[in-house]
Amino acid sequence: MESLKGAAVSAAIKAQVEEMLAGFEGPAPKLAIVRVGERPDDLSYERGAVKKMESFGLRVQSYVFPEDIGDAAFKEAFSAINDDEEVAGILLLRPLPKQICEKDIETMIHPEKDLDGISPVNIAKVFAGDKTGFAPCTAEAVVEVLKAYDIPITGKRVSIVGRSMVVGRPLSMLLLGENATVTICHTRTADLKGTCRHAEILVAAAGRAKMLDAEYVGKDAVVIDVGINVDENGKLCGDVDFASIEETAAMATPVPGGVGAVTTAVLAKHLVQAALRSRG
Repeated sequence: MESLKGAAVSAAIKAQVEEMLAGFEGPAPKLAIVRVGERPDDLSYERGAVKKMESFGLRVQSYVFPEDIGDAAFKEAFSAINDDEEVAGILLLRPLPKQICEKDIETMIHPEKDLDGISPVNIAKVFAGDKTGFAPCTAEAVVEVLKAYDIPITGKRVSIVGRSMVVGRPLSMLLLGENATVTICHTRTADLKGTCRHAEILVAAAGRAKMLDAEYVGKDAVVIDVGINVDENGKLCGDVDFASIEETAAMATPVPGGVGAVTTAVLAKHLVQAALRSRG
């Protein structure tokens, strides 16, 4: 089984970003990372995003708020970041604490600065096939991996395990745009194993550690593991039992070192696109 490493894909996206920035005058585009509280997964993603932005020659600033900040106070602070002309793009780490109305923030964020596809405007564009809308970075990263490794998408049977608005649903739209035949699976899918085994490309985005093993994977399938979990030994793992599919799958993304590395590269690409669009 070939391991689809994210580092090579990230490097290719970096080359695209450098080409896009050729002739860009003034300070490099600036990303605002907005975090409330100290959730370990938020901190991990933030560290990765900061490292990626800096390696791409882009500016990044974290705006950190206490876990118990009130709804009104957070909205006032977020509005100031949102309206800051120096900020080309925003990454809001979610979920937000319960006292903050997340739906209101999704509506507030300027669509042109919404790099991770949370604005209703961008979501609508993704579902309409309008490529001017930013898709969620993880969903787009899956497509980037497939294309980087020259894996055919057109006409292929794809099963996505997971129907969230972060990955499953927007990814289905992106893959339909590439002329794949897409099935979205979830906890109530009848014969989940059979549906997954029928897929030529299987995307695991369920959020459950090692949920999918060889019984879910068809012979010579391509497996894209979006999950980031912690196993019983405290180690990072995906939604796929990687070791169990080695004799079945043709290719698979590892965790860590797979889609996650590409997600932050897509974030950087979105940031530069947003900056260039703001300049007309």
